[in-house]
Amino acid sequence: MIQDIYPSKLNNEFYDYKMTADDICLFFDTEGRMLIKEEKDSVSFTCGLDAQGKQCIYLFSLDDTKFFLTVDESGFQKEGYTYKTIREIRDSCSGKEVFAAFTAYHLWRWYADNRFCGRCGEKLIPGDKERSLICTKCGNTIYPRINPAVIVGVTKGDCLLITRYNRGYAYNALVAGFTEIGETLEETVAREVMEETGVKVTNIRYYKSQPWGMAQDILVGYFCDAADDGEIHMDKNELKYAEWVKREDIVLQPNNLSLTNEMMSVFKAGR
Repeated sequence: MIQDIYPSKLNNEFYDYKMTADDICLFFDTEGRMLIKEEKDSVSFTCGLDAQGKQCIYLFSLDDTKFFLTVDESGFQKEGYTYKTIREIRDSCSGKEVFAAFTAYHLWRWYADNRFCGRCGEKLIPGDKERSLICTKCGNTIYPRINPAVIVGVTKGDCLLITRYNRGYAYNALVAGFTEIGETLEETVAREVMEETGVKVTNIRYYKSQPWGMAQDILVGYFCDAADDGEIHMDKNELKYAEWVKREDIVLQPNNLSLTNEMMSVFKAGR
C-alpha cells in the first residue's frame, strides 16, 4: 500500500526548522496541483533554492530529506516541471515519493482551507511549537483534521461485492464512506453498505487501516458477511456498478497503492 515504504520512514513530528537550499520545498497552485517533474515510475520535487524569498512551512521528513511547503500560489514555473493533480501522480508513479506527495497534499489542503479564524475572522498564523494555526486576536488554535472513513469488503460465500463509482475513480472498488458524527466505525460499515447496495451485513471485523491524503482520510478496512440472500439494490446516484463477483473473476486495480486493492487481492487469493 501507499504507506509501505520500508526501509524508508516518514517522520511527521513537527519542528520549527529553517529551510535550506537543498531541502525540498513544494509548490501547489490554487487548484491543489503540485509542481513536479515526472521520472520513470517516480517524481522529482522542487527544492529550497526555488523558493528563496518565499514564506515556507516545514511539513515532515522522509528519511533524511526535509519537506517544506511554500504558501506562494502565484503559479511559479520551472523548466521541465508541470503542475499535476494528486490523482495524476497516483496513476503514473510509485514509490515513497508518492506517499510523500499524498501527505504533503493533506497538509497543504489544511493550510489552504484555514487561513482565517472561524470565530473572529482574523488571519491565522502558523504555530512555532506544534502543528497548529493560531489567531493572534482571540487566541483560537486550529489543529489538523483527519476524516475517518471505512472501506468494506462484503462477502457472500466465494463472492465479493465489487462496485464502481459514477464519478472519479474508474476502476473496481469496494463500498466506502465517511463516518458521521456520533457514529461508530462498525455502524458506518453497516450504514454505507445498506445505503449504496441495499445489502444487510453481519460479522463485521477489522482488517487494516491506511492514511489517504487525497481526501484527508484515515481509511479503516473491514470485512463482513451478507446477512441474508445479499440481493443488491444499488444506489444509482452513487454507483454505476455493484455485483457479486467470484474470487477468481475479480479484476484488481492497476497499482497496489490502496487499501481497497489489497483487500480485493486478499480475498481473490483466498487469504
